[in-house]
Amino acid sequence: MNGLSFTVPLWVWAAVTLVIAVMLAVDLIAHRDNHVIGFKEAAVWSAVWIAIGLAFGLVLLLWQGGEASSTYYAGYLIEKALSIDNVFVFALVFSFFAVPDAYQHKVLFWGVIGALAFRLVFIFVGAELLQLFFWTAYLFGAFLIWTGYKMAVSKDAEVRPERNPVVRLVKKIVPTDTRYHGGRFFTTISGRRVATLLFVALVAIEATDLIFAVDSVAAVLAITTNTFIVWTANAFAVLGLRSLYFCLAGLLRRFAYLHYGLAVLLAFAGVKLILSETPVGKLPIPLTLGVIAVTITVSIGWSLIATRGQNGDTTPTAAGPAPDGAEPAPATRRPAN
Repeated sequence: MNGLSFTVPLWVWAAVTLVIAVMLAVDLIAHRDNHVIGFKEAAVWSAVWIAIGLAFGLVLLLWQGGEASSTYYAGYLIEKALSIDNVFVFALVFSFFAVPDAYQHKVLFWGVIGALAFRLVFIFVGAELLQLFFWTAYLFGAFLIWTGYKMAVSKDAEVRPERNPVVRLVKKIVPTDTRYHGGRFFTTISGRRVATLLFVALVAIEATDLIFAVDSVAAVLAITTNTFIVWTANAFAVLGLRSLYFCLAGLLRRFAYLHYGLAVLLAFAGVKLILSETPVGKLPIPLTLGVIAVTITVSIGWSLIATRGQNGDTTPTAAGPAPDGAEPAPATRRPAN
């Protein structure tokens, strides 16, 4: 296991947390008017987030040396790759609930805050388990391999947001109006405080990201159990998730074979985690970086070549919720080839 132990002063944790909070505040202020985000604006913001994420790796290089920096980049890359799969599901959730374009960024903004909170908890719990009980490496490794297998074979699995147990529980507990009321999550109808359909969509996003958080945190923990590196790799990758969505939402059909690459990465992380507790030991970080980079490049290149000539602005579709709570049509996770 790559423990990569170094002392991180409390003020460094506080400074990184403050930087993340400031970036979230800047993003919120920049989109406070709920305008529709176009490709150009999303591309600019994506470039900003990626530049910040890459720059932090240089900070680690100057502070802790090449091993810490390369380990961070390996975690950051695998997080970025897995976040593309998030985009597929986000597109389906938005399509299912027919979320107006102008409010999608607001849902994703609060969704990212929830994602950061989930990941922070999973990181510390997972790292502690791996440090205390060596056999948890085998459990996490097997889980990642199984997840990779399921991702490879369930390409056309249905996604039914209305059947998500968290969504169903919220709708039972919280009085809900099945309409949109501008960009509000809650509103008052006949003197009664109720949740809007936008809040239900947010819950669906949070619930699906909870599943992604388990996969992605486990994948980075397979690279290192250093909580600071795992947290920063996750945080800086997730911060750019909103812009990535608006950049790629219109091109999702072109990534027809990306899920195979992501499945390989998850399985590789699982094998790496298991080997770390065997005489083989941890795999070198340069090898890990190479496998991640090659897998992402090949799967994206394969997808773009195989789908050249297709209309790039076709996105996965799903029927929105029917009036008065009627059962909507099912959605598929990714389009058929």
